[in-house]
Amino acid sequence: MVDRIILTIGTKKGLFVADAAKPRRSFALRGPFGPGIPVYSTLIDTRGTPCLYASSCNPFFGMKVLRSTDMGKSFTETKSAPAFPKDDGRALVNIWGLEAGGGKKDLWCGVEPASLFRSHDGGDSWDLVPGISNHDHARKWQPGNGGLCMHTIIRDGNRVHLGISTGGHYLSEDGGETFRASNQGVGAGFAPDPYPEFGQCVHKIARHDDAPGRLYMQNHGGWADWTGPGGPRPDIGVLRSDDYGHSWRSIAKGLPSDFGFPIVVHPYDADTVYVMPLDATRSCPGGAPAVWRSENGGESWSRLARGLPRKQSYFTVLRDAMDIDRLKAPALYFGTTTGQLWIGREGGEQWDCLFDSLPPIYNVKVAVA
Repeated sequence: MVDRIILTIGTKKGLFVADAAKPRRSFALRGPFGPGIPVYSTLIDTRGTPCLYASSCNPFFGMKVLRSTDMGKSFTETKSAPAFPKDDGRALVNIWGLEAGGGKKDLWCGVEPASLFRSHDGGDSWDLVPGISNHDHARKWQPGNGGLCMHTIIRDGNRVHLGISTGGHYLSEDGGETFRASNQGVGAGFAPDPYPEFGQCVHKIARHDDAPGRLYMQNHGGWADWTGPGGPRPDIGVLRSDDYGHSWRSIAKGLPSDFGFPIVVHPYDADTVYVMPLDATRSCPGGAPAVWRSENGGESWSRLARGLPRKQSYFTVLRDAMDIDRLKAPALYFGTTTGQLWIGREGGEQWDCLFDSLPPIYNVKVAVA
């Protein structure tokens, strides 16, 4: 299967794989794989021969990592899944992040409770990364509404950025040996201190190779009308860093809400960034879903909703349920908690529903392979 669009769709009831030729006129759907088991994380690894990975998180029988070497026609379990040492005191609850490492078979894995693991053999064995997993802050982090999850892993040379809910943004500048909290300018609406050293509920972080030092963050916003200790905290939900994550500033002005989960950057333009604003009930503002796009790095925003429902639509799009492909005219994809998978052609200008009756969707990844 050469030069096709590959989608991995992690759902509440297993993994689905969809593929299409480059025109994207129609997608063929396969699955579910690991039926009935939640899949919160997937990875389409295009280094060398493409390989697909997916978490399979059974609350009764434990965690597994699934692997496919035939582009999603079949999956087998890796020889092991991440696991804490027996004397650690923590037990694996969920797998939230899978990312490619530096070596051909290197993988990184973020889990719940928030910790980081590495594999050097394509997922057959795993080692705990002590610099963050045993950090002085680790036992002080508290779970958010979705759990205590390490969901974002971004590698940039010797820098490694981690997103933790609720822990905040952590940065390593020595390849993952040591980490420090790096949350200057990142707010926390639920804490007495509006800008603590750590403990923020970061929802997602994204970057672009063509803009060294720049990162975008979707933080837990929605605190503009807060009347509790510390007072209102407007515009803390969508942020930008221009110094490799050492400090952050708001770019939320112009959005209908600064609360949301995913944030995605255009593959060929570091100034073009997409978010999916939600209201405080974690549903579409006014019952009318829309993706919002900035083409100037967050200085202004425009609404992209052509083809999406205009009313009475109250789904949620979760942190890893939106992605963008790398064709010449990229398309966006997002999955909903009500089981629809949408495609936004021409960078989100026109939306169509690809599948409308899947289980609740937790994760969407796309690649050209």
